[in-house]
Amino acid sequence: MIPVNVITGFLGSGKTTLLREVLRKPEFSDTAVIVNEFGEVGLDHILLEEVEEGVLLLESGCICCTIRSDLRDTIRDLQARAASGAIPKFSRLVVETTGLADPAPIASTLAADPIIRNHFRIGNIICTLDGMSGLATLANHPEAEKQLAIADRILLTKADIADGSQIDRLRIHARSINPVAQLALSDGQWFDAGLLIEEDLNDPETRAQEIQRWFKPDHDHHDHHDHSHHGHHDHSHDKVDGLNSFVVDYDTPIDWTVFGVWLTALLHSHGDRILRVKGILNVRESETPVVLHGVQHVMHPPLHLDKWPGEDRGSHVIFITRGISEQAIRHSLEVFLSAAARATGEAGQVQAVV
Repeated sequence: MIPVNVITGFLGSGKTTLLREVLRKPEFSDTAVIVNEFGEVGLDHILLEEVEEGVLLLESGCICCTIRSDLRDTIRDLQARAASGAIPKFSRLVVETTGLADPAPIASTLAADPIIRNHFRIGNIICTLDGMSGLATLANHPEAEKQLAIADRILLTKADIADGSQIDRLRIHARSINPVAQLALSDGQWFDAGLLIEEDLNDPETRAQEIQRWFKPDHDHHDHHDHSHHGHHDHSHDKVDGLNSFVVDYDTPIDWTVFGVWLTALLHSHGDRILRVKGILNVRESETPVVLHGVQHVMHPPLHLDKWPGEDRGSHVIFITRGISEQAIRHSLEVFLSAAARATGEAGQVQAVV
């Protein structure tokens, strides 16, 4: 399965700079890249040849093409050309969105098309965030806030010209919107490419580490999602307007079928308002945990781990929502699971930690 990494971020936040660096690196020579316009990426100095109309072979070995009709057709066409030998085979795909684009439909495209789904899987959604103007952008543009909320990785750019206090404030604010994503810095010349593009939940070698990261945010920069370590709790479970992130914990094994029905119904009713779901479940049907992750209404196939990543055996599900409260989701889950627990003579308790 070829991972599809999505680079998103607001206008001028550094997507193109990131992409140019990826295209230069020899370790990504087996990468195909889909961009909106070649000119925006500035490929002149790294262009080797045009192997077919609209498909460029770069000096590094990467393949680069533009979106010719829509993303679905472009991905299918790239796969067909690679299979026929018209272009070199590639083992990862990177898609750069426009500055105003919502990255969620890309995940939908991968999930909905059976041909694409047989060859490709979603990798990391990477959001670039301008180290100089990121706070103002997030305050004034809901689309930038959503890009950040959906991301698996956040790259704070222009770290070489932004002062340390700016970066710290932006880091804390970004963490308040999306406590699950891993944060990295870029000075325009260097970034941790492995963290952004190579390490994801589907890599067996890094999977356990990735899951543990979800529940252990960057504690060097305390923010209001770290209250469980300070002995108090904010009351964001009543928050409905704007973005909200929280973790729902369940302390006894969960009936996988019942939970699946509940989550499916929740996403069907409120998919546009539930931006991310990530979690690890202790299910009755398995000695080892099930891992969930989804973007809006698109849930990726659950992963069954060979072993627990740590000592904790509880179920923990992280939600990032807009316009739906923590209290509503917790109550819905509690009613559903409590009914199932009563049916089997067991009891469960749901609580949230923020």
